[in-house]
Amino acid sequence: MDDSTSVDAERPTGTLARLRKHWLLTSAVALAVLATATAVPVVLADSGGDPPCQEIPASTRALAKDPAAATRALDPGDQLTLFGAVRDLLVHENPCGDGGKVLGQVVDAATRAPAGGKPHTLAQARSAYAVVAAFDDKDVPAGMAPGLARLLAEYVVDANRYLSPDDESYTPAADATSAAPDDTGWTPYGRFLAPGEAHADFEHTQPYSSVHADPEALMAELAKDPEAFAILYDAQRAYLAYYLERLTRAGADPDYHPEPDKDGTVQPTDTWVDIDLEHLTDRVGALMNRRARYAREGTIADLAVFDKAVRRHTRGAYQAAARQLSSRPPVGDIAERPVSGPVGGDLMDGRHQLFTVLDAWTKARNVPRKRAADLRQLMDDRYVRALWMTF
Repeated sequence: MDDSTSVDAERPTGTLARLRKHWLLTSAVALAVLATATAVPVVLADSGGDPPCQEIPASTRALAKDPAAATRALDPGDQLTLFGAVRDLLVHENPCGDGGKVLGQVVDAATRAPAGGKPHTLAQARSAYAVVAAFDDKDVPAGMAPGLARLLAEYVVDANRYLSPDDESYTPAADATSAAPDDTGWTPYGRFLAPGEAHADFEHTQPYSSVHADPEALMAELAKDPEAFAILYDAQRAYLAYYLERLTRAGADPDYHPEPDKDGTVQPTDTWVDIDLEHLTDRVGALMNRRARYAREGTIADLAVFDKAVRRHTRGAYQAAARQLSSRPPVGDIAERPVSGPVGGDLMDGRHQLFTVLDAWTKARNVPRKRAADLRQLMDDRYVRALWMTF
């Protein structure tokens, strides 16, 4: 047989074969990118030996300036059928340049209420769930932490009520009807809710699914970034002021009127108030816990520099009104409330900051001494517990 006419003789060998194979692969990737209109992130190698970065497509960048389109892109649906697409759009190990910041802006555009006084829509609330779930056990890329922190601040009531995954929580978000209080004035979605607003249900999980949304775990990850830390801390302190100024002088929920027990025993109206304040204090204590831990581990290289940056990004102090308020603004307005003035004392003494607001409120409202002491002790216990808890 004449070797010059064989198939094997026509195949390039050695270096030539490898070059031809590389050219064909490159061409195929280029065609795939063109076919998808740059929807697939382009991976660029770094000459310095760092991991390759992912270029964020122009189509994704455009979402940051188009809230309606961003919400559509991040809405996973009631059954989470589109969750995989949301995760693929958002989760990148090392976005190129300002890619992380842009992704944070996309999250903000998709989940933020369109304006002050406007409630979250069901699609926005589902999108908030999907974003938190997308970063379950994932590192947050550089530049994205502030955007994710703004999401948790925007949904502070929904995030604070999270305890653990619950397979009896049937959808990733509750519509306004489902979230509305019952005949006693109680709802599992929180106190003092605005009518007509949807709420993210981060406890939602589906049988045989690995999709979980844990805002506490995400908060812990975000605490590495000073701007994100400031946003999260601001939100909790603003929420405390918002919450206290809607309580009765007795420190109870004015909207909750539980039915008596079968034996006629009157049920307290402050049980859920205590639980909400415990959860809020837990979050502040957890932030300070993580700050200390990251400093010990070296994740925060210079604690003084970190604290200075946090203070620079902090909006200010939040004091509760001296009279009881009956308004029920949307959740997104809570963290955006005007500040009362500059922060006094040590910003990183979370207990002091919480007690400053609580004590001023109990004095202004002439709260009964025992109730004031009970609230102070409750918050003190939870703060210390969260501060010293190991993870």
